[in-house]
Amino acid sequence: MAIRINGSDVAPPTDPRTSLLDLLRDGAGLTGTKVGCNQGACGACTVLVDGTRVLSCLTLAVQVDGRSVTTIEGLGSGGGLHPLQRAFIDCDGLQCGYCTPGQICAAAAMLEEIAAGVPSYLTADLSAPIPVSRDEIRERMSGNLCRCGAHNGIVDAILRVAREQTP
Repeated sequence: MAIRINGSDVAPPTDPRTSLLDLLRDGAGLTGTKVGCNQGACGACTVLVDGTRVLSCLTLAVQVDGRSVTTIEGLGSGGGLHPLQRAFIDCDGLQCGYCTPGQICAAAAMLEEIAAGVPSYLTADLSAPIPVSRDEIRERMSGNLCRCGAHNGIVDAILRVAREQTP
C-alpha cells in the first residue's frame, strides 16, 4: 500500500517505529510541518489525516498506510493560498511562524468539525448549529500553542474565514 501525502503516493517506511512527522520531513522532504515538543503537547506538528487533525509526532507512519495526509504544503489549491493561509497573513496571525503550519491545519479541521456539528466543551445546545465565536475558537484551538503571543491574530483569522464560509 502507500500513504497519500498531498495527493502523491509515498511508500510507508520500512522501520515501523518511524513517526509520521519524521516521514513527512525526512522521507518526503515536506518541512512545513514543524518539530515542536515531540511529545504531543504543542500542536506544531498538526496535519490532517483523512481530514481529521492529528499530531504527527505521536502518530506512527504505518498507522496512516492507505490513508490521505494533508500538510500545510497541500492545503492550497491551484498554486494559491488556502483561505486560512491568506487570513493568517492579513490578520497578523503569526510572528515567528514556527507554529503557523500546525495552527492552520488545526483550524481547517476545526472549521469542518463545527460545520459537521461536532460539539466542544462550550457547546451549550447540542441540537442547534454551533455558533463560531472567539471563545469557541479558543477552546477548540487550545492544543496549539504560540510562544510569540499571536493568539489574537490567530483567532481573528479563523473567525474571518468562518464568517466568509457561513452563507
